[in-house]
Amino acid sequence: MWPIQLTFPPEVLVLILAVFLLAGFVKGTVGLGLPTVSLALLTATMGLKEAIALMLIPAIATNIFQALNGPYFKSIVRRLCLFLLPVCFGTWAGARVLADGDAGTLAALLGIVLVFYAGLSLTRLRVPPPGRWERVLNPLVGLIAGVMTGLTGSFVVPGSLYLQALDLPREELVQALGISFAIVTVALFTALGSHGLVTAELGITSAIAVIPAGLGMTIGTKLRHRLPEKLYRRMFFVALLIMGLYITGRSFLL
Repeated sequence: MWPIQLTFPPEVLVLILAVFLLAGFVKGTVGLGLPTVSLALLTATMGLKEAIALMLIPAIATNIFQALNGPYFKSIVRRLCLFLLPVCFGTWAGARVLADGDAGTLAALLGIVLVFYAGLSLTRLRVPPPGRWERVLNPLVGLIAGVMTGLTGSFVVPGSLYLQALDLPREELVQALGISFAIVTVALFTALGSHGLVTAELGITSAIAVIPAGLGMTIGTKLRHRLPEKLYRRMFFVALLIMGLYITGRSFLL
């Protein structure tokens, strides 16, 4: 017998595991998307705070794997240290607001973030490279990215957009995203745990979800170089745009 009984109905558990299988697959193919996909789907059915708590352990596990899978770890950390440290402080500050804030309002913010990110990606507009301003912008963008992650659980705006603007080679970018996601998710886990938002049941379910997330990521990684990336990314961002619009509309109507 488990010391903590899971009270989720079987169909909800199946949904959670299926969501993380899909989210892991997306992450394996494009190097990001596990928190984004899982938050989009679970927030639409369970609520933002629960979705973030369920996302944490699979995100930490898969991001650590992604962060260590490549030869660029030391050079990335040296280049981005002034970005990554403020991310932690910002995440902690944002999580304090999330703990006491209105879940519907913050879910609407998540929806708006997803719509903006997907819309920008579909129009192929790009954030301009920081160039010689990179050292100045690193701590500022890192702090803002951390706050947004603490508020919504999503690092994509402005965090992912900024990393993509650095014009790193594809595999180095994937590893840089993994390092950044791993650090910000550990910070988020610590912050939310201190506010009592990660219950024993949510923590156990999140740990179980590592299995389908890892399986999906393994499959996605093997297919990364075989799929037509432009078509796949377009389908991904269209789906993300629809989910963002749904979450935003649902939040305002409830």
